Amino acid sequence: MSEVEEELRGTVRGMLATLSPPERVLARCEEGRPSDPDLWRTLAVEMGLAGLAVPERYGGGGAGLREAAVVLEELGRSVAPVPYLGSAVVATSALLAVDDRDLLTDLAAGHATAALAVPFATPPGSPPALQVDRDAVTGTVPGALDALAADVLLVPTVDGLYAVPAPAPGVERHPVVSLDLTRPLCDLVLTGAPGRRLASGDAAREAVTAALTAGAALLASEQLGLAQWCLDSTVEYVKTRHQFGRPVGSFQAVKHRLADRWVELSQARAVAGNAAAAPGDPVAAALAQAFCGPMAVTAAEECVQLHGGIGFTWEHPAHLYLKRAKSAAVGFGTADRHRATLAELVNLPPPRHTG
Repeated sequence: MSEVEEELRGTVRGMLATLSPPERVLARCEEGRPSDPDLWRTLAVEMGLAGLAVPERYGGGGAGLREAAVVLEELGRSVAPVPYLGSAVVATSALLAVDDRDLLTDLAAGHATAALAVPFATPPGSPPALQVDRDAVTGTVPGALDALAADVLLVPTVDGLYAVPAPAPGVERHPVVSLDLTRPLCDLVLTGAPGRRLASGDAAREAVTAALTAGAALLASEQLGLAQWCLDSTVEYVKTRHQFGRPVGSFQAVKHRLADRWVELSQARAVAGNAAAAPGDPVAAALAQAFCGPMAVTAAEECVQLHGGIGFTWEHPAHLYLKRAKSAAVGFGTADRHRATLAELVNLPPPRHTG
């Protein structure tokens, strides 16, 4: 990390420690209002982080997705309930690919949020299915990421990529029960919704692929931050929890489990950093999700288990991290799907079956 990136990390971490510690996120979830619009306003408007990847000519920070990955790592560390991944990364990547000045300016200023209207589990390269007739979009999208509170929906159709105002007639958003309480999903029902075509043909397909690839690549940074919190909090806990007159962390079995998590985290940091440095590289994105998804789930599971009885209660935030890890593990494609994609991208021959 450069000096500027480390400064950015410190600023975001300090802000989140004050405004969105895990205990506050847990309290919001228990109250049934996990989304935090005040936190998003601080991130997007006051700190200008929603426009990190947007060029300066559109009012953005002119940095890039590498810097956005630093923000996502810290958001993962605090399981912050904000639409940064869906709007500032995925939707912004699609708009950068089609160079839509108006929407990029609004997103960079924090005046609006956008969401790509595809299921959260959609991997890069999936074909669109929605229909369009004279700029009126019709179809259903289950489990869309960060679309519940979005101002604009970027809708891939068989005819191109359309921008649909979320409050427009013909747009219905139905919240769904999501495993991850901190990342609400919704079903979209579009019935002749008015849209503005942003791109068509190959340009539209390339924009959607770029968005999904960037999402998969940078989701790895969020998973890294999540797993780091799980390891750090577990290490602190086993230092203070005593059994048989000794700290739990002094037992060899516990030491080995934590050492294994540290090794996996070190590997994941390299993989996630590689993907953040080249967010458009399908090989880097596939490798990142194939490794970081399962890594984060294992780290969260160990966190719950090694915290003992308190780790299994609703009062402790460990379950928020486990749910975020499990949900993110299928985001933009499962690890198995990315391994299969990776095998194709590097021309790895299929296994031979002998009988």
